Amino acid sequence: MGTTATPRVVVAHRSTEWDLLLERHATPGQVRFFLESRDRDVDDVVDRHRQQQDALAVVDRGIPTTWRRARVDREHVASFLFEPGDIVVAVGQDGLVPNLAKYLTGQPVVGINPDPGRHEGLLVRFPPQAARAVLPDVAAHRCAVEERTMTEARLDDGQRLIALNEIFVGHRTHQSARYLLMHGATMEHQSSSGIIVSTGTGATGWTRSIANERRSELRLPSPTDQRIAFFVREAWPSVATGAELTEGLCDAGSHLRIISEMDEGGVVFGDGIEVDRLDFGWGQELTVGPAPERLHLVTP
Repeated sequence: MGTTATPRVVVAHRSTEWDLLLERHATPGQVRFFLESRDRDVDDVVDRHRQQQDALAVVDRGIPTTWRRARVDREHVASFLFEPGDIVVAVGQDGLVPNLAKYLTGQPVVGINPDPGRHEGLLVRFPPQAARAVLPDVAAHRCAVEERTMTEARLDDGQRLIALNEIFVGHRTHQSARYLLMHGATMEHQSSSGIIVSTGTGATGWTRSIANERRSELRLPSPTDQRIAFFVREAWPSVATGAELTEGLCDAGSHLRIISEMDEGGVVFGDGIEVDRLDFGWGQELTVGPAPERLHLVTP
């Protein structure tokens, strides 16, 4: 008769402002001096830190005592070895979930909101106290799971990356990005501040800001929609470049194609993680579309 493996819960979090200040200034006294000498509210920074620590403690107490457990800081997620049967618990702001998503292969994610007054809770939907009841339900497959669409960028040499919110294609500095953009039968040489390719999850963040600012009439996808949207930022019309193909949608099975015309500095990265990027040099072709992977987000 077979045996069932003991579940492992991986609690992911990010360093608080207090943690980073303490790392920089060595002692609590020096941190207070640094903040108070600049008229910063020390108590506010400490309060946010305590709320995060309290939430982590409540989640830890909610994990069954016989289960295995691990903890990982966002800065070390890229090198952390997730197991196929892990239950991942993200304790922090909504942005922590996309940081995790690209490194997962179908593991369920439970988002814990330690501070509803500061975090919207679009992806971190549970209070810390809910962990005790939710985790056994996840392990027993008794929970509701939302399969959120992710997007994939693939170079012509086979390199790829995926993202939950959006993929950025452009120049690594403030210089203009130059490329040939192809969407269906339409193509255009462009010089711009880069291209944002977004999922429905990303449509609640950076993409929403872009769409609102330009008063776009594009119907943005929902989080589980297989479509993705793209927006070109500040396209510059000139004798050699155009500014007509600046937004659109890619349906499931279709892709956006981009050929780099940048001698150096071209990059592709996902969800704001610039250190985990693809270099995008002259003549290389990039294909961006819906990814085969999905984020499995546990819902209340």
